[in-house]
Parts: sequence; C-alpha cells; structure tokens
Amino acid sequence: MSLTNPLPLAQALVRAPSVTPQDAGAQRILIDALTSLGFTVTPLRFGEIENLWARIGDASPHFCFAGHTDVVTPGEGVWRHGPFDGTVAGGSLFGRGACDMKGAIAAFVAAVARFLAAGKKFGSISLLITGDEEGDATEGTTRVVAWLRAQNIVPDFCLVGEPTNAVRLGETIKIGRRGSLNAHVTVNGTQGHVAYPQRADNPVHRLLRILSALTETPLDMGNQWFEPSSLQITSIDVGNPTTNVIPATARARLNIRFNDQHNASDLTSWLRGVIATHAEDFELDVKVSGEAFLTAPNDKISLLRTAIAKVTGLRPRLDTGGGTSDARFITHLCPVAEFGLVGASMHKLDECVPITDLNDLTAIYQATLDAFMA
Repeated sequence: MSLTNPLPLAQALVRAPSVTPQDAGAQRILIDALTSLGFTVTPLRFGEIENLWARIGDASPHFCFAGHTDVVTPGEGVWRHGPFDGTVAGGSLFGRGACDMKGAIAAFVAAVARFLAAGKKFGSISLLITGDEEGDATEGTTRVVAWLRAQNIVPDFCLVGEPTNAVRLGETIKIGRRGSLNAHVTVNGTQGHVAYPQRADNPVHRLLRILSALTETPLDMGNQWFEPSSLQITSIDVGNPTTNVIPATARARLNIRFNDQHNASDLTSWLRGVIATHAEDFELDVKVSGEAFLTAPNDKISLLRTAIAKVTGLRPRLDTGGGTSDARFITHLCPVAEFGLVGASMHKLDECVPITDLNDLTAIYQATLDAFMA
C-alpha cells in the first residue's frame, strides 16, 4: 500500500477488530508499515496488552506522535456498513476506530512518509502507540512512559491524535485535561425496626447529610484554562427490599472532575473530612484515573496552530475540556498537546471520518513536522 495516502492504512487498521484488550493484528500492520519507512520498532507487551515504540533518527529535535490502536465494541444496533469492514461510502470511511483513533494513526504515518520522501533534515520522529487506551489504561501508555524514562528517552514534544474537534476539523487543540477521581462511600449504621428508630442508627440519613455537604458549595470557580471543577453523585444504593427495616449500610458513588487548582490527594483528604463529620463508621475507596495537567501555550503549540490555520483556514482555540486521555501520562515525560479528527461519531454506530478530513489531518501533521524540524 502507498503510505503517503492515509486511507489504505486506515482501512487496514479498521479491519483489525482490536477491541480492548485484543490486538487482532492491528499493531503488526503498523509495525510493518513503520519498518518499511525505516523506523526501528520496539514491541512492548505488558500483561495481555500490545504496545509499541517506533523511532527514526537519534538526534534533536525529537517529535513524538502518540495514539491507540484499541477500540470500543461495536455496540448494540445495526451498522450501515460492517464495523470492521473498512468500507468507503459517500466520501467517508466507516468503521469502529475510524475517527477514534485509527484514522489519526494512519495520518501520522502518511505525514511522516511524505516528510521523509521530501528528503528534509530532521532529528528524531517517534510513535508511541498503545493497545490499552479504551480499557483500564494500566498496561499501556503509562507503562511505555516508564520504559522510556528507564531508557532516558525524552521527546521534545508529543502530539496525541485524539479527536479534539466537535464539528469541524481545526476547531480545537487540547493543551490539558481535568483530573478524574471516583469515590465509593460506605456508611455503616445499626439495623433496626422503623417504629423504634431510637434503637437503630440510620446510615441513609447520615449518607444524605454527607452528600448534601459535599455538593452544597462549588469546589472552585475555574480559571483561565479550566472550567469549574465538578462533583457529581452517580449512585446511591441501599439494597433494602423491606419497608419496615432501617438498613445497616448505605452506599454512594461519586465522580470529581477537577482542574489544576486541586490534586487527588487533597480531594481525598477533603472527602474523608466531610464524611467523618457526619459518620463515625465509614469506608472510603478512591480510584484516581488521572491528575489535572496543563501544557502552557508555547512555541511548539504555536507551530501546530499555524499548521492547522494553513490547512483549514481556522485559528483553533486552546481547550482543556472533555474526558481523560493518555496525555495525562505523557505529560510526566514531556510537553504534550492533542489534536485529531472530529469526534462526533466516535463510540457510536456508523463511526466514520470524511476522506477529506483524513487528508487534511495528514497535511496538518506534515506541516507541523516541517515547522518543528526547520
């Protein structure tokens, strides 16, 4: 296949049904393509997850592309075209992962192929590709970043190809992400008859007071780059089938999406303190998906913005909204930003990407490389 055209590689990747944690040959397709361009490819398997690190050149400046070959399931319902057929229809490529984010990976490769074909001087170009972004993300990019640190490999800049645009290619660059904390709260009381509440200790009442205290005051008002942090209660569970029994336990789950005015440790301490004010006997289980981070606008991001404007005519805004991404791990290695396709169809039936967007994204990546290596 011609690697300067992103479509054939994008189709080949879509046809590999790499639903996390299965790789289904997706990374082998990529390894073969990168090897043919002259990259040295290092497969990195952690647990059951396939990852890879590929690099060409050994000098500075060092530009890294990062992304994932794993995808979510096709979901329920009937697709117009098979989710793993890689069908082109009506000017778009259909298939699971077309926009999130096998299309962007194909654009990485096509941009590099065009750059290399032009014979320009460069330092190093690398790709960090994981198979565990859509899953628990414990055996993917975070492990590769640790491996890179051990090898003393630190890119000057990394661009993650996640879909960052809502409607039109060129709208948005992500320069940071909010942190995410999930908490499970269990309040223990004393079971009893509802007619004799003085003989019981109702944990539901205590839990309701706790949740009210947690939500009555905003965590912050946001700042220049981040919207206000948000605490959302996602579940309240008692599991009591009886109408005349005060239960012994009550449970709740909540999520905090927090900006860079907080960190997970301080938020956990705050949660524990509020809960302890209303309940003596409780359990708090916290899982942190990632801390908030920000890559302050710099010359590298300016190069990316200029490349986007050159191709699309749009001046992209810098944003930190949305969910988490693997950029939360890469930020501990080097400066990182995100720019990819339009995400309107990601994780939906009939996920697709217009071929024109695929070509324009390739041109943006190539222009960014050109400017970065100049």
